[in-house]
Amino acid sequence: MNVRAKAVVCVALSAVLLGGCDNMKHQENARAGDGSTFFADGAASRVPPAHTLAVGTSGPADPLSNGRIGGNWQVAFPVTVDRALLERGRERYAVFCADCHGDDGYGRGIVVLRGFPAPRSFHETGLRSEPPGRLFEAITHGSGAMYGFGDRIGPRDRWAIVAFVRALQRSQYATPADVPTRERERLEAQ
Repeated sequence: MNVRAKAVVCVALSAVLLGGCDNMKHQENARAGDGSTFFADGAASRVPPAHTLAVGTSGPADPLSNGRIGGNWQVAFPVTVDRALLERGRERYAVFCADCHGDDGYGRGIVVLRGFPAPRSFHETGLRSEPPGRLFEAITHGSGAMYGFGDRIGPRDRWAIVAFVRALQRSQYATPADVPTRERERLEAQ
């Protein structure tokens, strides 16, 4: 079979095989809440059974994905706070938070300098005393003029941001007693 004959066979087979693709033009495009002929009752979708969760999500009692446990704000971090978590929190804070809250957490970010209402400073006594779970929930669902980031920032990264905010807060009110003994002795010797 020569090259020309192979090309003709390929074109003919393609036409036969791709002929069925036109069916997509005629399929029903169901949207939630619209009517449909798919189900006998005319609904386009089904209501999920009570207490079901989407794959990959966690339940209301999971401390990693909630700021509350048993109705109370979480006062402890459900993740290990270490240097890696703080670095991740700093990076995520720079991406999602610094535009409004500023690099230093005083609420003087670039968006505020351009006329948007200033958020509260993280260094106010009231915010410094908030439990970590409350800050986590504010990131998740929003607070005041701030919209929620729960759909954009995963739970572990939200906790990383909270840990970084705590580090920012602590940095402004640190005392010599907060410096590790070995480091303090080195600094005093200089």
